[in-house]
Amino acid sequence: MKESNDDFIKKALKPHRKEIDKLDDQILKLLGKRFDVVRKVAKVKIKHDIPSFLGDRVAQVKDRAAAQGPKYGIDPEFLRTLYTLIIYQSCALEDTLKHEEKLKKSRKK
Repeated sequence: MKESNDDFIKKALKPHRKEIDKLDDQILKLLGKRFDVVRKVAKVKIKHDIPSFLGDRVAQVKDRAAAQGPKYGIDPEFLRTLYTLIIYQSCALEDTLKHEEKLKKSRKK
């Protein structure tokens, strides 16, 4: 019986997909660590009443990622878009933590 085209494709791509899955696991682990640091930053921002969104820092992070992109064969504009999403989620997390802290304080009163 002849191997179907779909079976051939799956078989041919299997080792590459496995490698991509392992790399994705590493990316997710690193993102988790990044968001752990964001939680620490949020505590500092809460304590000192610093806004979640700091435009100059946002630009710095995006510019840094875009500048590093070519070294790794990654399109700088893709990285700007990716980091826009990461930063958006980081600010949302900080805002959530700030809101939770305000609720705790209001319950204590």
